[in-house]
Amino acid sequence: HQAASVAQAASQVTGVAQVLHADDAGLAHGLAENVAAQVLAVAKSFRHILFPATDNSKNETPRAAALLDVAQISDATKVIDADTFERPIYAGNAIATVKSADAIKVITVRTTAFDAAAAEGGSAALESLAAADASGSSSFVASEIAKLDRPELTAAKIIVSGGRAMGSSEKFNEVLTPLADKLGAALGASRAAVDAGYAPNDWQVGQTGKIVAPQLYIACGISGAIQHLAGMKDSKVIVAINKDPEAPIFSVADYGLEADLFAAVPELVAAI
Repeated sequence: HQAASVAQAASQVTGVAQVLHADDAGLAHGLAENVAAQVLAVAKSFRHILFPATDNSKNETPRAAALLDVAQISDATKVIDADTFERPIYAGNAIATVKSADAIKVITVRTTAFDAAAAEGGSAALESLAAADASGSSSFVASEIAKLDRPELTAAKIIVSGGRAMGSSEKFNEVLTPLADKLGAALGASRAAVDAGYAPNDWQVGQTGKIVAPQLYIACGISGAIQHLAGMKDSKVIVAINKDPEAPIFSVADYGLEADLFAAVPELVAAI
């Protein structure tokens, strides 16, 4: 709804051939039922319908697949051919190759696994669509938007994350916030740190949190549980600070520092 400027920007992305734009108040808040109905209205003209693997899409995509009576393919990280894709399983410890015989493939894509297309250089046709009828089965009540004074986690180029070894929310903020401020970084956390109350839930990185792939990921006091590694191992450069030399995080780190984080991180901040 009221996304004409977004549609125009999408038409300029390199590689885009056509942009379909539906504008209706029923689509204003992205209610999953209405989005799925809109997808159904245009689906028969396409062989592949792709969604980003986001929280919203996890609500929308299964509905669209069910309406089309096809099996959804989730979290694709590689395209083998028009029918065959790769996706991580077992918290990223194995890769499954899946093949679909459905005439229309409905797929969620792990966007961090692919290089972004250039935002300019394209000249796609822009077509306005009639909006599908709103389902009326749900209605928008309110939204609570978190106000951030630093980059959003999934879009950040640098992330500083803390684990259970931080010991408390006070120590988490006292030690990691100055480093994040110096680097202009987002703050992240392991599931253990979130469960312990050291960091809010929306900072959680991992298979059950957010999947990230920043240019630089600094893991402080994070042991490297499988589910955490699945959420950040595609980061371009990984730096791990941990006093346990056997911590699994070192197996994926480009640079590892075996040290007490409470001494090492302040020294790092002072040196930057």
